[in-house]
Amino acid sequence: MAIPTREQILAAPKVLLHDHLDGGMRPQTVIDLAAEQGYGELPTMDPDELAAWFTRGADRRNLELYLETFAHTVGVTQTADALSRAAAEAAEDLAADGVVYAEVRFAPELHTEKGLVLDQVVEAVLAGFETGMVNAAEAGNPIQIGTLVTAMRTAARSSEIAALALKHRDAGVVGFDIAGAEAGFPPTRHLDAFQLIMRENFHITIHAGEAFGLPSIHEALQYCGAERLGHGVRIVDDITFGPDGEPILGRLAAYVRDRRIPLEMCPTSNVNTGAAQSLETHPIRMLKDLRFRVTVNTDNRLMSNVSMTDEFEKCCKAFNWDLADMQWLTVNAMKSSFWPFQERLDVINNIIKPGYAELMGTTG
Repeated sequence: MAIPTREQILAAPKVLLHDHLDGGMRPQTVIDLAAEQGYGELPTMDPDELAAWFTRGADRRNLELYLETFAHTVGVTQTADALSRAAAEAAEDLAADGVVYAEVRFAPELHTEKGLVLDQVVEAVLAGFETGMVNAAEAGNPIQIGTLVTAMRTAARSSEIAALALKHRDAGVVGFDIAGAEAGFPPTRHLDAFQLIMRENFHITIHAGEAFGLPSIHEALQYCGAERLGHGVRIVDDITFGPDGEPILGRLAAYVRDRRIPLEMCPTSNVNTGAAQSLETHPIRMLKDLRFRVTVNTDNRLMSNVSMTDEFEKCCKAFNWDLADMQWLTVNAMKSSFWPFQERLDVINNIIKPGYAELMGTTG
């Protein structure tokens, strides 16, 4: 089949597993909240200029530099109303982009500078997602949002944050994550938190294999119980090629593929942070061809100036993917979500497959 048009990509049902709340805010909202709260640190109060500033700041081929841009979005989301607005708008924006299921993550410990306690932070975000889902459904774009609670790997509050995730698991939180600078902060520093989550039969995804290589992935899987890998792009370091060009998988890469461990891949962001040299050379193509459990994600829509439609459009053009490839990747993502099994099946069978069948001009 042909490379899909942007209109087809927009219309296609999409599933997003790796998206940060504080990395996907609307520029105008950042400005509005800064004005309301007397936050005077923004580089500009013009929304177009601010959006361009975030993207320039993030696109410096270094994860630590990329993360610096979050100071402003975190700085203006220190109240319950601000967090709820950001969450509601995230749900609305994703739904308008054709996303039917998304897991959006955030780090509650970053939003307590003005007196909110951790429970209030989580409750404000969950309330915002509920509002956004209602608004999206009323606009004809229904979406389901699952919340991932993230601990900062550079801090020492992960056990507290893990307990927080468990406390709100029946209110919309679907899993636990750690994020932040990888180098020097291995996931095993947070072993107590992950063991708590595992003991309580809850879900774990870990940022691993983005700015740091195979040891980070190995620890995330074999010590910390990760069910999915946030990014995981460096798994290619365990793949070599024989004289005939055939790929040879090392033991870790083979384990990841054999166990169908999902890779939450974010091509545009990976180029911004230097985890990949270019979109055209991003390992997602090879990993998909080798039938790893690959998924396509945005990571930070504001910082990387990207939507799911943009991400798929770029990949389809770079890798000659068609609608069948998009469907395979989307089903991968829904299978890999932390949503209950029966509801995952319902989305796959009643939304994703019929949506792609209609776009491809087929039935059944």
